[in-house]
Amino acid sequence: MVKSTVNLFAVLYAAVCLLACSSANNKPLLIGFSADSSAIVFNDIDQSGLLQLKTGQNADSLLHSLVSVLESPSEKDTAIKEAPVEGRFKVSDSNLVFIPAMPFVKGRDYLVITHLNTRFGELKDVMNGGLSNRIKPVSKLLTR
Repeated sequence: MVKSTVNLFAVLYAAVCLLACSSANNKPLLIGFSADSSAIVFNDIDQSGLLQLKTGQNADSLLHSLVSVLESPSEKDTAIKEAPVEGRFKVSDSNLVFIPAMPFVKGRDYLVITHLNTRFGELKDVMNGGLSNRIKPVSKLLTR
């Protein structure tokens, strides 16, 4: 009787711990052009990650390894090759801004690939046994 009660308590404790680690309060990373379409803005970055980017020693090289912006061929213009867009990053108190060296071209597609706010898995992945050993980047196709 005592053994089954202890086992039941252990199972309930493990379930509470998993639910407490739920990511229900985490907002997804928002990626989009600025109001004048001269930059790409990353909003809702995890506050601890944003603090590390602001106080990091080599923040610029770290940001270039975490965020990639590629000029992407579209259905309208297939003559363009997928090429990286050069630029610099600006970190503020609430977001990250990518400012390109050359202005974005109207009508072109830009693929943004980032590892900001990525995780190994969510609670449903843990419950289903679907955790992977790699972090899946977030990607978004933006059209100027």
